[in-house]
Amino acid sequence: MGEGRTIRGAGDVIVRAVDVGKVFVDERGSAREALAGVDLDVVAGQFLSIIGPSGCGKSTLLRILGGLSTPTTGEVDCSPSATGRTAFVFQDHSLFPWLRVVDNAAFGLRMLGVPRAERRARALGWLERLGLASFANAWPDELSGGMRQRLSLARALVTEPVLLLMDEPLGALDPQTRLVIQQDLARLFEQTGITMVMVTHSLEEALLLGDRVVAMTARPGRIAHVLEVALPRPRTEAVMDTSAFGELRHELWTHLEREVRATIGGTP
Repeated sequence: MGEGRTIRGAGDVIVRAVDVGKVFVDERGSAREALAGVDLDVVAGQFLSIIGPSGCGKSTLLRILGGLSTPTTGEVDCSPSATGRTAFVFQDHSLFPWLRVVDNAAFGLRMLGVPRAERRARALGWLERLGLASFANAWPDELSGGMRQRLSLARALVTEPVLLLMDEPLGALDPQTRLVIQQDLARLFEQTGITMVMVTHSLEEALLLGDRVVAMTARPGRIAHVLEVALPRPRTEAVMDTSAFGELRHELWTHLEREVRATIGGTP
């Protein structure tokens, strides 16, 4: 149990979770079941949003999909195309304060042994795409919160990943900055075709960015519903004013409301 294997002949599925469960045991031996019986396919070229109540295991599932954590039960199968080519972006951007912006962006390439001139050129290219070229020689503490998160995206994307996993990357931003970075993410996804999976608490964000939205139950997290988002691309914030978006939001909330209430003790 808890093992993974390589997907062969799986078509466009690049990561598959099969009956995944996760139990955490604290130092006193008390067990807490975070996930139970999760079956999920990550499809190449799609943007998958994962949403659910606080504490339902969304982040745990993301870490398992990316190989940062091992399931207690079940398995995660990874296609050859995604093996070793997965990048992460977290809410805490974890930038290195002693490195300038361009060197932060190039850090992954440095770890891969890419020559200095090449990694600098590639890093500058991504800084340009994300509006940070003029800050290439600045220090991270000179950047705003939104700029730091853009830098985290540049650091992830410069390695040319097949799969980008994001855990609440915009959760700490103010609403206006969050909307701008959402637009950046939508544009980058549409331009690059990189498979992206994002954990979020925002229904609107999940629908704006996602091709599919996975709604999870209260802990232990299970898949409550998978919503297909048939909204045309490219997408801007204007799509959120459409009746189609409103209908999708209502459907998503219908599946989430009971689960959210279960975590806060509310009554229908």
